[in-house]
Amino acid sequence: MKGAARLVMISHAGMDGITAEKTVIWILAVCLVLCLAALVVSIAYFMWQWQKMDWILDSFQRGQFGVGEHGRPKEPDIQETRESRVVSQLRRILTDARFREERAMGEKDQVMELLSDLSHQLKTPLANIVMDTELLQDPAICGDADRYREFLQHTKSQADKMQWLMASLLKASRLENGMIRFPVGPAGIKGTIARAVSAVFGQAAAKNIELVVEEFEDFCLLHNPKWTAEALSNLLENAIKYSPENSSIRVNFVRQDLYTRITVTDEGIGIDEREYSLIFKRFYRGRAVEQQEGSGLGLYLAQLIAQQEKGYITVTSKVGQGSCFSLFLLNENG
Repeated sequence: MKGAARLVMISHAGMDGITAEKTVIWILAVCLVLCLAALVVSIAYFMWQWQKMDWILDSFQRGQFGVGEHGRPKEPDIQETRESRVVSQLRRILTDARFREERAMGEKDQVMELLSDLSHQLKTPLANIVMDTELLQDPAICGDADRYREFLQHTKSQADKMQWLMASLLKASRLENGMIRFPVGPAGIKGTIARAVSAVFGQAAAKNIELVVEEFEDFCLLHNPKWTAEALSNLLENAIKYSPENSSIRVNFVRQDLYTRITVTDEGIGIDEREYSLIFKRFYRGRAVEQQEGSGLGLYLAQLIAQQEKGYITVTSKVGQGSCFSLFLLNENG
């Protein structure tokens, strides 16, 4: 009996060992399956995130970054996770890079346009300087003091024109691109008008043109006296250039609720109504004045200056009956 009991005890001990071993194997198998499942899920999740970033990079390269149907923003479905923050940062970096690239390309185009304009505008005075220089080397002209002085003066005038063109074009380009910023505040307009008239008085006197400024009590407008005087002198110079001798140019004022209107009225050749929107463009010359001296920069500069002061310039005219240019400046409490 004792032997039989011992066999039974041994048999039970063997069964317990086999059961424990199977349990360990099952536990290991389950752990392995769970690890494989976690690995598959992790790989799928990172592939999903990679596809999102790949979508962003691909859209960026195609120039369709963030644009869906009907021009609406299109973005991948990103949840608020650590990975989504990485994707968002990547999107911001690429957007900033695209902006910088476009700005660089725009600046490059502006530089090329500026160089092209300079080349075109400087071609004629430079050719005149070269021709005058060659003539000044002629012994026949060198022996004639009057002719020598005449050609020398013409050379200087062409050099001055080149210098003025370069300075004006660079100034206009810097104003247009926001590289020049000037303070604007309340200031008396009377001194500004006097400054502008003084700048063109000699040109008007040379053609016996009378400059008539309406009498008025000084008042403050929101403007920069130096730059506004330049804009007004450009309007006056334009009026003088295209007005006949022995005529008059009038400057008067109209106070309005928000703006004050400063008008420059001449008795010149006038402007075709179809050219109203063109005359303020850079280097534009009207068909009626293409053969006359001029650069097409004065009105363009005046408009740029007015815009920086939150003002504007308009024109009304009839061919053969003169023109009226109006500069609108904000009132002090406008």
